[in-house]
Amino acid sequence: MSKVDLNVLFKKIQKDDKKEVLEFHVQGDELEHSDELVNMAGNIAVIGVENSEVDDLPAEFKSIQRDSKKTVLKFNVKGDSQGKVLKLYEYAGRSVVLLLEPSQMSIEEFEEAHEGLEYKVNPDGTAAVPEGQLSTEDIPTGEPNDVNFDDDELQE
Repeated sequence: MSKVDLNVLFKKIQKDDKKEVLEFHVQGDELEHSDELVNMAGNIAVIGVENSEVDDLPAEFKSIQRDSKKTVLKFNVKGDSQGKVLKLYEYAGRSVVLLLEPSQMSIEEFEEAHEGLEYKVNPDGTAAVPEGQLSTEDIPTGEPNDVNFDDDELQE
């Protein structure tokens, strides 16, 4: 499949605790590249907005919904470590050219992509973390008011 360029209304961008939802509307009852879009839906796509700094943002092409007046394209973006989604906020509510192409990434790879702690699982089932990394043994136990400080420590 090749790259698809669509004139769309960037309807909204919405953030929740795990992802950001991008919604685009294609006005009218005719939809260019409709077969390609239907084939991409449910998979990972690489999206961009023409004349912006964002041209290679991996996103889950969540759904495509058509009615007599418009077609709604919804995308989920997770783990945007480079801040590309933030650069899209200025385009929300405007007509833009959406650049779309299928990604080589699978849904499973997309779901797993996150930054986490490095660790190794030992044969006995315990986890070992690299030297200097905080572990659960380093966290104080008890009630917050149970901690006693020297007056000297408070003045430092």
